[in-house]
Amino acid sequence: MSLFAADPLDQIRRERARWEEETRRQRPERQQAFITTSSTPVRRLYTPLDVADLDYGRDLGLPGEYPYTRGVHHTMYRGKLWTMRMFAGFGSAEETNQRYKYLLAEGNMGLSVAFDMPTLYGYDSDAPEALGEFGKCGVAISSLADMEILFDGIPMGEVSTSMTINSPAAILWAMYIAAAEKQGYPRGQLRGTIQNDILKEYIAQKEFLFPPAPSMRLVADTIEFGSQELPQWNTISISGYHIREAGSTAVQELAFTLADGFAYVEAALERGLAIDDFAPRLSFFFNAHNDLFEEIAKFRAARRIWAKAMREHYGAQDPRSWLLRTHAQTAGVSLTAQQPDNNIVRVAIQALAAVLGGTQSLHTNSMDEALALPSEKAVTIALRTQQILAHESGVANTIDPLAGSYYVEQLTEQMEAEANAYFRRIAAFGGVLPAIEAGFFQREIAEAAYRYQMEIDTGARTIVGVNDFVAAEPIAIPILQMDPAGYDRQIARLQRLRAGRDNVAVQKALAALADCARGPDNLMPPILDAVKAYATLGEITDVFRHVFGIYHEPVHF
Repeated sequence: MSLFAADPLDQIRRERARWEEETRRQRPERQQAFITTSSTPVRRLYTPLDVADLDYGRDLGLPGEYPYTRGVHHTMYRGKLWTMRMFAGFGSAEETNQRYKYLLAEGNMGLSVAFDMPTLYGYDSDAPEALGEFGKCGVAISSLADMEILFDGIPMGEVSTSMTINSPAAILWAMYIAAAEKQGYPRGQLRGTIQNDILKEYIAQKEFLFPPAPSMRLVADTIEFGSQELPQWNTISISGYHIREAGSTAVQELAFTLADGFAYVEAALERGLAIDDFAPRLSFFFNAHNDLFEEIAKFRAARRIWAKAMREHYGAQDPRSWLLRTHAQTAGVSLTAQQPDNNIVRVAIQALAAVLGGTQSLHTNSMDEALALPSEKAVTIALRTQQILAHESGVANTIDPLAGSYYVEQLTEQMEAEANAYFRRIAAFGGVLPAIEAGFFQREIAEAAYRYQMEIDTGARTIVGVNDFVAAEPIAIPILQMDPAGYDRQIARLQRLRAGRDNVAVQKALAALADCARGPDNLMPPILDAVKAYATLGEITDVFRHVFGIYHEPVHF
């Protein structure tokens, strides 16, 4: 049903033309052009003329109903607030365990694990490649023993846990499952998410290990295993966050993320899985950047595009398969080392965008993250930001309050159209993997990042405290200090583990894993066997390095 009739639109068109002419004569604007964070031009005024083709039933609908532009749940935050899931991890498992207990006591609703760089690359903490990187950007997890300590005293069957891990995702997930089972919780009770999005690693973050084909096999194995054994677990979080952090525009984040999602759907279908058996457990992870309205429109467009594709293209019959459920995180790349207190305001605006955009869970970054891992005070302010939004601002009291805004609806339609144009360009390469190999995504993001930085350098874009409103005072905020003995404890624990475990059983489990990797069977069962025998992360990953090989990215620039 169209919202606007022809005669009123003609009248508005005449009135707007008159207003535009009078406005130009009466008062000049403060700058020649206005743009979004993604450099999209912003018009001075939006009216029904900008959404004249909007069809309420086709394009908007009602919350919890197709095409889900207005939200994936019928009551949204009136029924249940978004999950406040603070991303945390540093130093040893003992230190991060204490941070998790603190966050839960302060009102955190779910846990989100940040792993250190050696763990993300599948190395044990005592590997030569890990030297100097222990615990610096997340927690070090080298074995099931570390995972047991990480969740000591935390009921794993009662808390939802997200883990940001990609190439070794299947291994860390197996450790989590095994640790929960040791606590007495069955697999079917576990709730959470593994990021497990390897395609965006090739596109943006670069934490890949193996070539694309075996990497996609690992993802399909986890999707298959999860659909059979862990019905409440999201076995992949298709991530635009890192694409945006690498410098993409909002539309590129939207389009490239959903293109990756379609590639995973097709990989699972090729595995022989029925779409409605796995699609309801696919989840997403988007960035929430500075431009309030652009970000809100991005979330709304994402839900609509996904719903249409799942129902109309892939033929999903279960309405749960049509839902784009997403976590959001405020934009780490937007935080500045200069005047770090300003980051509190940035994060509040970004969190507001995510909430008004309809996210299901949210992490708010801390003011000090351009300088170090978050201090306890900084992370508390970040959590309180969400709680104030939820309980004091009123934005959770009604559903999709910006629906019908001429600007927001026009932006939503524009972003959907531009994302569809990107899908056609990706299809012309033959799909996501050929486009990665051709360097398409990498070049698009690099060009957007360069343009954005040039706008800052030339003063066309203002970053408060960086290229304008600059202050000379030194930075004076408390910085997190990790326990200097944590590394020694970690190395000693690894040495004790290797000496005290049944090494014959470990070697047998690793050999069985290698045999499975050379064949077609699902890798999750032998990974679990190796983890339960206390094989280390590095030992298991080395099996895959030997069988699958190591990927070296082609040079595209």
